[in-house]
Amino acid sequence: MDWYAVEEKTSSGVYAKREISIASGKGATLFDEAGFEYIDCVGGQGAANLGHAHPLIQQALQKQAGILTNCPEMFHSPLRAEYQQRLIKKVGFEMDRVFLCNSGTEAIEAALKFAKILTGKKEIIAAKRCFHGRTMGALSATWNKKYREPFEPLVPGTNHMSFNNIDDLQSTINENTAAVLLEIVQGEGGVYLIEPEFLMAVRQLCDQYGALLIVDEVQTGFGRTGAFLAIDHFKITPDLICLAKSIGGGVPMGAVLLNERLDQLPKGIHGSTFGGNPLACAAGLAALDILEAENLVQKSKELGEYFINEILKIESPLIREVRGKGLMVGLELKTKVMPIIRKFQEKGVLVLPTGMSVIRFLPPLVITKEALTRVVEVVSEVLNDEV
Repeated sequence: MDWYAVEEKTSSGVYAKREISIASGKGATLFDEAGFEYIDCVGGQGAANLGHAHPLIQQALQKQAGILTNCPEMFHSPLRAEYQQRLIKKVGFEMDRVFLCNSGTEAIEAALKFAKILTGKKEIIAAKRCFHGRTMGALSATWNKKYREPFEPLVPGTNHMSFNNIDDLQSTINENTAAVLLEIVQGEGGVYLIEPEFLMAVRQLCDQYGALLIVDEVQTGFGRTGAFLAIDHFKITPDLICLAKSIGGGVPMGAVLLNERLDQLPKGIHGSTFGGNPLACAAGLAALDILEAENLVQKSKELGEYFINEILKIESPLIREVRGKGLMVGLELKTKVMPIIRKFQEKGVLVLPTGMSVIRFLPPLVITKEALTRVVEVVSEVLNDEV
């Protein structure tokens, strides 16, 4: 059976697919149907921090699938309680409650609703170049017009300021602001890092105007930047933290953590049929175990420093800038990146485009130094061939 052709025929058409069919994976390696091997620097767009087919995730899923897979939150669940307790302890930052859902965009939707109900205010501020998801509330906060314009008018009361621009922030925030929503590293926007002074100003102005600070850690969380959360690099406490992607070890899962100083949410104000289901919670507990047992946060920090330094050594007139933190790295070029990315793929390296001119590297945190060295070699070979 030609499954490639079947998928081409039966898919919705909304995805721009690459001309390969991935059949299996192990660690930071993917294999196509012909058995060709790829170093994975897409990392499930940030959802594969633990790599592919991790045996402890497999064991957790197999065990829980034989016990209970569905338990809506109208009932208590000991497994959910254990997971929430461990996640709260791991995150810190005075967080004491969790809303569980299934994805990053769902976590953002929930956080926006929570901010409005808790403050009694209606306006949201996000940053230019940001990406927060594709459902209507998250899309309203997202900046890129290619995502927004087909669906306008969007949710009213959402404004955008320039990232890392304190003056613009001061002119945008006001007494009607319910929340400021920020990524600590803008992934889809080009791997731009937040400046400490800007983040501090956001915290101070949120306090001044009675607004909440929502931190979007959907892609940057779970060790990606060399800390458990990207906000861990700063001495700033957020009010709401959104997590997803890798927290389920590859199983769909999202979460919003709420600061202890916030009021209780009204009963029935939000919900999720599959949120906090036992299968996802079992995977989430295993994912926390793996992260700690394999010291993946420290590994992300060390390998990220190595990778960035090696990329910086490449001498090519095509390179404009290298940006990143941990194993979240952006390579900005002076040319369109898709032809470059196709050549990487031919040499066995899969990466992400970010806009027209930035290549984004999001390898699983389990990747080896040897594999990253090969990625650097491929980058150098392709860029030098293009000159």
